[in-house]
Amino acid sequence: MATPSFLSSLKYSDSLTVVGISICTAIICEAISWVLIYRTNSYKSLRSSIDKAAKKLETMKTESTAKITKKSKTKKIDRVETSLKESSRDLSLFKFKSGAVVALVLFVVFGLLNSLFEGKAVAKLPFKPFGLVMKMSHRGLQGDDPTDCSMAFLYFLCSISIRTNLQKFLGFSPPRGASSGLFPMPDPKTN
Repeated sequence: MATPSFLSSLKYSDSLTVVGISICTAIICEAISWVLIYRTNSYKSLRSSIDKAAKKLETMKTESTAKITKKSKTKKIDRVETSLKESSRDLSLFKFKSGAVVALVLFVVFGLLNSLFEGKAVAKLPFKPFGLVMKMSHRGLQGDDPTDCSMAFLYFLCSISIRTNLQKFLGFSPPRGASSGLFPMPDPKTN
């Protein structure tokens, strides 16, 4: 087994280990999401209805700005917006079930990494972070060097960036019109 001794002799082995595990975790989480969500017919129909409603709303809004706005036109736009919000909410609720499984995987991996790298700096930051960021990046580390980076901070940054980009690459990013999620912004027209 020459691989473990080779990996431990590398200067950046701890950082590369955390990044590698983060990549593997992102792939596993997206595979779980694909099995539980993305391959189902109900997800595909919800996504297509959101795409259609978003396109219809976009064309209706561009037409209404070109012509004189009528009351019937605004009612149609409101109906399409309501339909889009309901479909987006349904999509968010549909994704919620796999969120629990993905969260469980992430917690298990985080616990494993935390036990492996407890109190150990896995990276050096190229700058001295300010207050709040320093508390996050130096969490659980001994010593006074503010450029030391803990596993938790590196794993957090990698998980966010890698999983988001992997979703975009695989085509699993949310549809354009589904940006509101479970808790949409209040409608200014109703106030």
